[in-house]
Amino acid sequence: MSNVRNLKPVTELKRRVLVVEDNLDSVHSMAMLVKMMGHEVQFAINGFAALDIARTFRPDIILLDIGLPDFNGCEIVRQLKYEQGLQNTRFIAISALPAQQFKQRALDAGCHEFYPKPIEPRLLERLLGEASTTD
Repeated sequence: MSNVRNLKPVTELKRRVLVVEDNLDSVHSMAMLVKMMGHEVQFAINGFAALDIARTFRPDIILLDIGLPDFNGCEIVRQLKYEQGLQNTRFIAISALPAQQFKQRALDAGCHEFYPKPIEPRLLERLLGEASTTD
């Protein structure tokens, strides 16, 4: 995480980001990092909260842990990707689950990308700065 000091807040492209992660330390760290990058952020620590928050917050990007204890992350994507106001949300799966096993499942469910945990701050910065599915 030594790269965190070199991150620059966005100036022109502020995203609404929802971080979904069941590990409290991880979700708080990632949410803080996203906020330090200049984006608006909310977080959920389980699948049910993720569904509720996504429907009201209407994020541009959802950073989603696939291995949640109460809800499969792929099912969250399937439920949200066609909802009014969320059709253009970019779903980015971030998981400690084996990529060779779960990457294709995540992509088939509707995730746009899959990255193993932990995600590097520079990669996160790049992902949040890229054009969304609507840009």
